[in-house]
Parts: sequence; C-alpha cells; structure tokens
Amino acid sequence: MASLEHHWYRITLLHLILFPVSLLFRLLVALRRALYRSGILPSYPLPVPVIVVGNISVGGTGKTPLTLALAQQLGDRGWHPLIVSRGYGGAAQQPQHVNANSAAQQVGDEPLLMARRNLCPVWIGKDRAAAARAALQAHPQCDVVLCDDGLQHYRLRRDAEIAVIDGARGFGNGFMFPAGPLREPVARLRTVDAVVVNNGETSTPDLFRHQ
Repeated sequence: MASLEHHWYRITLLHLILFPVSLLFRLLVALRRALYRSGILPSYPLPVPVIVVGNISVGGTGKTPLTLALAQQLGDRGWHPLIVSRGYGGAAQQPQHVNANSAAQQVGDEPLLMARRNLCPVWIGKDRAAAARAALQAHPQCDVVLCDDGLQHYRLRRDAEIAVIDGARGFGNGFMFPAGPLREPVARLRTVDAVVVNNGETSTPDLFRHQ
C-alpha cells in the first residue's frame, strides 16, 4: 500500500491510462452524494449533534488524533462525547462497544487506540448510523457524537464536517482514485465547516490548485 501511495504523488503513463477510470469514479462519487442530498438514499439523524472528522484522500492524515483532541476538549467543556468509527482492519460488522481489552483483530487498531485513551465511549460498526444509535442507547448520558473517518458516510446525518489534510503530502498528483489518492474532488472542501492542515503548512491557494 505504501508503494501504491508513493505512485499517487507523481504523474506517469500509468496514471494517464487510469485517468478515464478516475473520471468514472468521480462521476459515481458525485452521483452517490447527490442521491443522499436529494433524499433518494436515506440519511439518518440522531437526537444529539454529530461532528464528522474525515478527509478526501486515501491514507492517514491525522483524523484519529484530531478526533481524540476534540473528545478531550468537549469533555473539558462539560460535554459527554462518544466516538463512532468504522473499525477498519477489524472483523466486526455489527455495532460493537470497544474497550481497552478488545481484540484488534475484531475491532481494528485505531478504535482500540481511542478506547485505551479512556476519554469517552468508543463504538464501531459498518453502518455508523446504526452504531451511533446503539451507542446512544447504551450511553444515554452522551450528548454529542464524533464520527471518525466519516466524511463519505452519508447514511449518518451530520451537523458539522471537519476535513483533515496532510500539509506535507497535499493532494498528491491531484487525480481521483485509482489514478490518484483523492476519494472526492478538492472542491468538496468548500462544503465542509472546517479544514485542518496537519503535518506542515499549506496555503489556501495551494490547497485548491487542483480544482
């Protein structure tokens, strides 16, 4: 995967060959988002505010540390947050509570890391809306949901979106997957509530140069 990510940060003949596939992927991404926004595909609200932390590119950008920092800050201000994650790398499919003794093979490395910080309840599930509902039922004192890596999970209705960008790597070659690292076009950043640049400084013009 690391080798593949390295190739996403340059332009070669292979990237140009893959570019038509990237255009198709971009079309499918736009169509999927439009279906959710129009209500044709349902999104599910929660009875508490939902803050989504995510990114528009493949790979790590610092989403999980930011989610933990938000949980810490919200807790310090009297809120009772809970974290919901997909649980990538784990075998669990149904909503599941993650604790310090959970098996990484079952829940994934990052949810286990967050649970061991013991800042708030952590739940995982393929359907994050269902996981959040189960978590709120189990922890009725929680009054705000943080959705880790949930920017593209439109089934869960959100009140605020925070996009995290790796300031050192930027957007690579600027192409959509599979020719490049982008899960959504850079223009998607104009619709989020906040953009956090991690691991370096990137000016605003530079952030949007690939549009």
